Amino acid sequence: MEHFSQKDFSNMSYVHRINLINSCSGYKSANLIGTKSQNGITNLAVFSSVTHLGSDPAMLGFFLRPTTVVRDTYNNIKETSVFTINHIHKSIIEKAHHTSAKYPSGISEFEASELVPEYLNQCHAPFVKDAPVKMALDYVEEYHIKANNTILIVGKITDMYIKEGLLQADGFLDLSKGQIAAINGLDAYAIPSKKTRLAYQRPKSNLNILS
Repeated sequence: MEHFSQKDFSNMSYVHRINLINSCSGYKSANLIGTKSQNGITNLAVFSSVTHLGSDPAMLGFFLRPTTVVRDTYNNIKETSVFTINHIHKSIIEKAHHTSAKYPSGISEFEASELVPEYLNQCHAPFVKDAPVKMALDYVEEYHIKANNTILIVGKITDMYIKEGLLQADGFLDLSKGQIAAINGLDAYAIPSKKTRLAYQRPKSNLNILS
């Protein structure tokens, strides 16, 4: 088994280090976050940091890198207080990944990637038309991570749209049926397949408990 110390991390080349550290946490969600400025310029960006924060109220969060450079996603959310989260489907992986390219603020990543914006239920921010799961969120709050100047954005889900066939009777979303992608590291995409679902676990009654 290979071993790396904190000193090893410091001595690595930039590319080697970011590839290693971005991969070591395991598979991550693959999402496109859609926003639109007050001037009507749409923005779309791929994120692998979307995470569940709570079910009641229904809340998700995602992390933004330091705003020492222009971050259109952040600026648009702060201007309008609304954004969308769209799952990446197998058929749009290459187009979705292209949204990571650094375009000037006046250019829409929808146009550059040839992904189609969609507007639902009068939401100001655009959805991705081909996404099998898409959600509208209202901005709630943010937290500054002092250690590395990243920002956790917290949003409340106001609307959710799910492709037919993915929603199970108990509310479970079977993402494998939708061929929804996950991200390994920065640039490797996978289509996970569901192996099994396990029942809610309770403590075993036949174990000896030490007092």
